[in-house]
Amino acid sequence: MRKNILITGLPGIGKTTLIKQLLYKLEKYKPVGFYTEEIRHEGERKGFQLVSLEGEKSILAHVFIESPHHIGKYKVDVHGFDSFLDSLDIFNSTSSPIVIDEIGKMECMSAKFVKMIVELLDSKNTVIATIAHTDGGIKGKIKKREDVQLFKMNLENRDTLEDEIIEHLKTLPQFSRIQ
Repeated sequence: MRKNILITGLPGIGKTTLIKQLLYKLEKYKPVGFYTEEIRHEGERKGFQLVSLEGEKSILAHVFIESPHHIGKYKVDVHGFDSFLDSLDIFNSTSSPIVIDEIGKMECMSAKFVKMIVELLDSKNTVIATIAHTDGGIKGKIKKREDVQLFKMNLENRDTLEDEIIEHLKTLPQFSRIQ
């Protein structure tokens, strides 16, 4: 059974927007997890912040923070990310869908995150996550898992992908009544 759902696509295609739409549809199932938002200043992207589904926020990466870890111009706060992960109530529910936005290069700099993702995918919970379009390292291995249904978002399907994912979720017993 392909209980885990991964959404991939080029940066800026709308994966986070789709996650937010799915969160609305999944509200009665009490999802747990987080999504990522851009930090912008005067129209320019300066970094990324994490937002838990309980509303807690933390900076993941920024051009103005100090860190030995970086992806391009962004310095990644791995320690801050690990602390954010510790604050999530992600392992206490055996029935809630787990939403992760995203499994990407920055996030995978955290050994804690990589270990957590594997544990979550192996759990009884359904994981709904966005994942970078590149296949390097753990990302490629995750995409090839037998329990993963991979949805590739592009300009042609980004307005209909939500319905496709909902139809897939309906094949799972716990989501058979999702609207």
